[in-house]
Amino acid sequence: MNSAGKWCAILLLATSVVAQTSTPPKTRKPATSTAAEVRALKDAIAAQQAALAAQQQEIQQLRDELHHKDQAVNQAQAAASDAASRADAAQAQASQQQQAVIGLKADVSDLRTNILNTTVTLQEMQKDTKNVSSEWETPLSIHLKGVTITPAGFAAAEFVRRSRELGADIITPFNNLTMPGAPQSSLPEFFGTARQSRPTVFVGGRLKNVELSSYVSGDFLSSGTTSNNNQTNSYTLRLRQAWGQAKFNNGWKFLGGQEWSLVTEMKAGIAPSDDLGRVNDARPSTIDGQYNVGFTFARQYGIRLTKDFGTKASVAFAMENAQGTLTTHNNGDNFLLGEAGATNEANAFNGTYTANPAPDLIVKAAFDPGFGHYEIFGLADRFTDRIYPCGEVASATTSLCGGSTVPGPNALGAYNASKEGGGFGVNARWTFDDKHVVFGIHGFGGNGVGRYGAAGLSDLAIHANGTLNLIRGYQGLGTLEWHGKKLDLYSYAGAEYAGRTTDFDPISGKYVGYGSPFFKNTGCYTELPPAVATGFTPTALSNCTADTRVIMEGTIGFWYRFYNGPKGRFQYGTQYSYVTRETWVGVAGPGTSGSPSGLDNMVFTSFRYYLP
Repeated sequence: MNSAGKWCAILLLATSVVAQTSTPPKTRKPATSTAAEVRALKDAIAAQQAALAAQQQEIQQLRDELHHKDQAVNQAQAAASDAASRADAAQAQASQQQQAVIGLKADVSDLRTNILNTTVTLQEMQKDTKNVSSEWETPLSIHLKGVTITPAGFAAAEFVRRSRELGADIITPFNNLTMPGAPQSSLPEFFGTARQSRPTVFVGGRLKNVELSSYVSGDFLSSGTTSNNNQTNSYTLRLRQAWGQAKFNNGWKFLGGQEWSLVTEMKAGIAPSDDLGRVNDARPSTIDGQYNVGFTFARQYGIRLTKDFGTKASVAFAMENAQGTLTTHNNGDNFLLGEAGATNEANAFNGTYTANPAPDLIVKAAFDPGFGHYEIFGLADRFTDRIYPCGEVASATTSLCGGSTVPGPNALGAYNASKEGGGFGVNARWTFDDKHVVFGIHGFGGNGVGRYGAAGLSDLAIHANGTLNLIRGYQGLGTLEWHGKKLDLYSYAGAEYAGRTTDFDPISGKYVGYGSPFFKNTGCYTELPPAVATGFTPTALSNCTADTRVIMEGTIGFWYRFYNGPKGRFQYGTQYSYVTRETWVGVAGPGTSGSPSGLDNMVFTSFRYYLP
C-alpha cells in the first residue's frame, strides 16, 4: 500500500474517533458492522500487497532475462570476433595452399614426363634383353618388321580307358563301336598319350585401314608308316589350322587357308579361332579329340568372305574342300568314286579321295542381339561318280549291255552322274548367372552331310545301277556348362542319325545300299577265332552288316586350373562318356535281335600346361 492510502486510512480513523467523542450518538451501531469493515479493509490491503509482490517478482524475472541476453550478446560478439580472426587465418592458409597446389601440379607434370621417359626406356630394354623384371613380364611376343609373332599352345599328358577295345588313341572312332560278338568287345584298352600337345603361332600386323593376321597350329595325332607305341612312339606332326585373314575397318573380312569350317558353331559373331585366348568356336570342352557325338564340324581348306554389321549381326559365305564318305553293300563293279592317295605324294596312300566336281558351298548368318547368340546356316554339296553299265557281269563270260551280248565286263557306255546334296542347321547359345552358366542347342540335317558329324557317318551309298544314293542324316547336340574362376564343369548329350537308302539289283538278285532290312545280322553275336596266327588280326564277324542307325553319347567332365596367370596356365581335367551305337534292323539269327548294338564306357584324364 502506498503512503497516500495509509494517510487516508489514518484520517478516516481519526475523524471517526473525534465524532464518537464530541457528539454522543443518538443511536449506537452494532459492533459487528464495524468489525466487518475492518476485515474488508484488511483483505483489500492484503490483496494489494500480493499484487505488489507479483509485480516485483515479474520485474525481477525481466531483469534476469535482460541479464542473460546481455551475456548472450557479449558471447556472440566474442564469437564473431573469434570467427573473424579465424577467417583471416583461413584466408591466409588458403593462399598458402593455393601456392602449394600450383607447385604440386608442376611436380606431377614433371613426374608424368619422367614416367613416360621411363616407359620408353623399359620398352627399349625389353627389345634388347631377355632378362626383364617379373613386374613387367608379358606373354612372349616377337616384334619383327612391323608384325607381332606370338608362339603359344600347350603340352598335354593324357590317357583314355575304354571298356571295349577300338585300337584308338585319344580320338574316338564312334562309328567303329563293335558288335557283341566281336572279340574286341571282350577286351578293354588303355592308352596314355602326349600326342594332343599343340604348338601354335599367331602373327598380326596393322596397316592404315586393315588388320592382317595369320595362324598356324598342329598336334601329333597322325602316324607314319613306322609309327608305333612299342618304344619311341614316333608319331608325326599333323596340320590343324593354317590361315591368313584381312580384316578391314568397314566390317569386311577375307580369310583363306585351313580353318574350322563355317558349319562349326561360333560363340560370338563369325570369326576364326586361334587358341590364344581368342577361341571363338564353340567346341565341346572334352578331352576326347573327336569331341562329342552330335557336334558338327570340319577343319579343311576354305576361303571365306564375312561382313560384320557392328557387333549385332554378321553374314558369311565360304567355299570349302569337298569330300565324300561311302558305305554300301552287295553292289557290283559298275561305279567309281575316286581312288586311294597317290604313292610318294602328299596324300595318304591308304586313304581314299573322292573325285569332287565342285567345292562345298556354305552360307551363315549370326546374330548377337544382347542376350544369346544365334546362327542359321546352309550347306550345298555335290557328288559325282563314273558309271559303267557294262561293268556288272551276269555270267563268267558275258553280260547284257544295251541289248547286245558283249564279251566280259567293259567300259562301253560309261558316263558321269552327279547328285546335289546339302543341309540346313541352327545354333543357339545363352549365358546366365553373370556368364557362369552356358546353355546351348545345335541341330543340323540334310542329304549327304554325314562326314560333317563327329560320329563320322557316311554321306552316300550306291544304287544297283551305279548311281549315287545320298544318305539322309541328322546331328544334334545339347550343351550345359558352368564356368568359375578355377573350376569349369561341362555336360553334353548328342546323337547322329543315318537313314536307310536301299535298292534291289535284278542282275545279282541282292539288295544293295545302306541299312536294308534284308541284310543279314545273324552273326553279330557269334565270336570267331583268329584266322591268322599273328595275335593282332581279329576275325571279322560273319553275316553281320550292322549299318548304323543312330549313335548317342552322354558326357560329363570338369577342368580345374591350379594356376592361371602371366606364367601360363596349368590345369587338370577328367571326362566320362557313355556311347551307344544302334543299328538298322536286318535278318536276325535264332534267339538274337536283328538290330544289334554296341556300347562303350570311356574315362579320360588330362594334365595340360598352356604357354602364356
